[in-house]
Amino acid sequence: MTEMSDFEGFAGKVGWGEKPALLVIDMCVGFTSPESPLVCESDSVSAAIAQLLEAARAAEIPVVFTTVSYGEYEKRTNKILLMKMPGGLICEAGTKWVEIDPRVAPLPTEPVFSKVVPSAFFGSTLSSLLRGEGVDTVIVTGVSTSGCVRATVVDACSSGFRPIVPREAVGDRIDSAHEATLFDIDFKYGDVVSLEDALAELRARTQGVGAGVGAGDGE
Repeated sequence: MTEMSDFEGFAGKVGWGEKPALLVIDMCVGFTSPESPLVCESDSVSAAIAQLLEAARAAEIPVVFTTVSYGEYEKRTNKILLMKMPGGLICEAGTKWVEIDPRVAPLPTEPVFSKVVPSAFFGSTLSSLLRGEGVDTVIVTGVSTSGCVRATVVDACSSGFRPIVPREAVGDRIDSAHEATLFDIDFKYGDVVSLEDALAELRARTQGVGAGVGAGDGE
């Protein structure tokens, strides 16, 4: 059986930079409610994200959410994606399905980006927002691992950000897709870490809040 270690040119580490941000990808009711045709595994994922939110807010790092929201314009400009995923139309602008799951609700000061494409970076001002905040590392959480999480990680890497993916804080509809994607992310695009390690890193940074002290690169 081929193992990751058989490929010497892959599976390096990006590590933690000077300032991370927490990205919560598509934890809207349309993807977390059992009543939705788009539902992903979200119970354990939302619990893990809730812990990361608490730690990120204590460390005073940026937190950004995304949701999927289709208005009339988005329906017209994303016809191809809707051919593949017609159930996406449940996330119609103004309905309960586009609201962030209350288990991981954003604070009033935390932005929520609306999107209809997989990557949170594509066609948005997310990169500008993060650079304006001095961010060089993104902790990517949410759903689905093989879809919007993966696309966001790839674009984060392509945009010069260090992607960190806490394994327990992402979820999918299909276990095999989830595991294969985590393997591929860790192989080529970012670091897949445990929730415990991510929390430890954020809590270490909390100690420097108010003193101007960061945790370094944390590799």
